[in-house]
Amino acid sequence: MSAHGHENDTPQVHGLIAEFDDPDTLLAATTKAHEAGYRTMDAYAPFPVHGLAEAMGVRKTYVSLVTLIGGVTGALSGLGMQWFASVKHYPYSIGGKPDFSWPAFMPITFEMGILFAAFSALGSMLLFNGLPQPYHPIFNAKRFERASSDGFFLCIERT
Repeated sequence: MSAHGHENDTPQVHGLIAEFDDPDTLLAATTKAHEAGYRTMDAYAPFPVHGLAEAMGVRKTYVSLVTLIGGVTGALSGLGMQWFASVKHYPYSIGGKPDFSWPAFMPITFEMGILFAAFSALGSMLLFNGLPQPYHPIFNAKRFERASSDGFFLCIERT
């Protein structure tokens, strides 16, 4: 045992990281790594690189489906809330109009759909991306801070 009470104080290896000079070499290396059978990897670049997600084999997510379900739920909630208020809770006859005059309820219905869709999109994106993640072992790599300015990195994680 060490002085700190841990049996093994040696740092664990997270994976192998490589730095590239331009996005084309990053894309080529990512494609070769995926073809070689590596599936647990991530690429970092200061701007979106077209084709990089496909080269890593990233699958589509369900964010759009969750957003649609959230939007429909919000719209139905808004419409139902207005229907309940004007038909069941406090019916009030104005100029012979029906209690449920649906065209008058469309602005709130639309806004509730947008609100629920936006919150659903944000929540599902955070959930499916595993965020927030304030610390990641790759932050310990030297020169990794360049990933947000002019560096291109590929990290193949240990499985």
